[in-house]
Amino acid sequence: MRSAPAADAYADDEWLNDIISCLDEGKSVRRDLPGGGRLHIDRPLPFLCVHIAEDDAEPVARDIAQANAAYLIAPHAPVAIKVIDAVAKAMRGRFGSFAVFDLGELTQDRFLTEDSPFLPPFEIAIWSSDDMVEAAECFSSAISDSEARFRTPKVERVTTPPYREDIELARVMRLSTLAIRFAPVYRQAGTDNAYPELREQLVAMIFDAGLKAMASFIESGGILTLKTHRALGRRAFVDAVTRVDRSIDEVASSFDFLLAVTPINAEAAFEAFRANGDHPAFLYRPLTVQIESAKRKLYSISFDHLEDPVLYQLYREKQHELDLQLSLLSFRQKPQFVEFGRALYGPVEPSLLDEARMILAHLANIDADDDGNADNAIADSGYVQARALNMIAAYQTQLDEFEVSVELRDDLPSGLMVSGHRLLISSATLMDKKRVDPLLSHEIGVHLLTYFNGSAQGLRLFRTGLAGYEGMQEGLAVFAEYLSGGMTTARLRLIAARVVGCASMLNGASFSQTYSILVDEYNFSSPAAFNLVLRLYRGGGLAKDAIYLRGLLALLAHLRTGGALEPFWMGKIAASHFTVMQELAERGLLRLPAVRPLFLETEEGRARLAVARSGMRPIDMIQK
Repeated sequence: MRSAPAADAYADDEWLNDIISCLDEGKSVRRDLPGGGRLHIDRPLPFLCVHIAEDDAEPVARDIAQANAAYLIAPHAPVAIKVIDAVAKAMRGRFGSFAVFDLGELTQDRFLTEDSPFLPPFEIAIWSSDDMVEAAECFSSAISDSEARFRTPKVERVTTPPYREDIELARVMRLSTLAIRFAPVYRQAGTDNAYPELREQLVAMIFDAGLKAMASFIESGGILTLKTHRALGRRAFVDAVTRVDRSIDEVASSFDFLLAVTPINAEAAFEAFRANGDHPAFLYRPLTVQIESAKRKLYSISFDHLEDPVLYQLYREKQHELDLQLSLLSFRQKPQFVEFGRALYGPVEPSLLDEARMILAHLANIDADDDGNADNAIADSGYVQARALNMIAAYQTQLDEFEVSVELRDDLPSGLMVSGHRLLISSATLMDKKRVDPLLSHEIGVHLLTYFNGSAQGLRLFRTGLAGYEGMQEGLAVFAEYLSGGMTTARLRLIAARVVGCASMLNGASFSQTYSILVDEYNFSSPAAFNLVLRLYRGGGLAKDAIYLRGLLALLAHLRTGGALEPFWMGKIAASHFTVMQELAERGLLRLPAVRPLFLETEEGRARLAVARSGMRPIDMIQK
């Protein structure tokens, strides 16, 4: 490899000298280049992803390049060569080695013909310098091992650098180089129209394979020690991410989904139901959001410049979830509501229903409801409020910004709920005093803790909640009750009964039929059964309450296989996002939790967690 020219060779290029100064000082670089293009380096790395093509000529190759933490996109070679030389000199001085990862598209998808009776494979050409053969093999293996849909990649090693004749990069080829060219499989044949899903798949597949190849180059040369190839990803949010985050949050904050579907006349409805046994007439708050307007705003949000495939996917998922929630609200108290709820929360799986029935059968002779044994001391809403303020004060010793608004409400059924940074307590609440602190650990120690920890991440998405987060959130929250020493027989029965009742509701049973199942078959008291069924039939039939047991089972399985809890405290995430959170944390995009659960700061809590790690079913969690 040749030596790159000294900085004084660029005396007439002030813009380039500015770049060199930033690189020499280890600073990040994000700069538009003369004549078009951009250099982005969020931290010093021993490689640069390069894409040279006219604007929008090769959009997928551009998107893959821009997904990297260090990339150069340029319309022409001369400026690109100057930048590559400067970056190579600075990075070789820092790391001792440097590589170019060159990305582009082939001119045609030559395996696809109009009369093809099946979808053929598509071409990916790989060329490497002699010292990058191992990286090329790593890239090829990663592509071959990927779970491609629609079209299967056919990887071919070529002996001639796959550059177009009008781009003279011969000098650059003396650098360690891995060059990739792939067929424009994302385009519909004969047109510029794209297959959106295929395009997203292609970006994700080649980006990940590229990171693995660069990790192979880095590790084989002893340049850096990496936990995972994903640690080479971005460590900084671009401005476009912040704009999308704020826009998504504005839509999410424009309505409170659970409050909107929670009846405000629970007590009156119960009295009417006891009198005539008919489906109670529930009353609801007026909607605070205009559905069509909110959806227009939601889908006017552009994700075009996020540059990070992981964040792109997270925001797309959240967009779809908000769309479903808005659709649910638009059909509140209408027959379609239950089906949108099924789409949002899922059906009751047979295995989940079997687990719930097993719990109820095991505890068949228990007649205590969720308020506990009649002989126990009873706490009212004032007592719950006082205990909540004490717990919040304890969390504020860890984080001053742990500012929770505690509200006593007359328009809620008996119990507690969290809305944003607010803890809402029904003034009708009565419960066993021994259950108060465990239930507050559920609401404050999980729901509010992850809200404030998510707020500290810099992106509001992590406090609002990633798509599908509620199942794992509720599983964690129920588990927190166990870690706090408050998982009673009555509480576990209630969680299991919610699944059985939800299955009944989704199968078309009426309110009174589901109520009768809980009272006659499972020995629930009339008030407890009514409150449970109210939750299931609110809004027209909400499938949410099955997620408590489902989330708990997922969490226990995660712990049994050695899974960590730490990422779950960083914000509101789903089980499916566990590896994503680990990756973002390893890339430095997420902070450690600002607040830790109080129930894990005690010897008893840690001992209970150890027991759960050794293997536990929900029925084993009963403590009193």
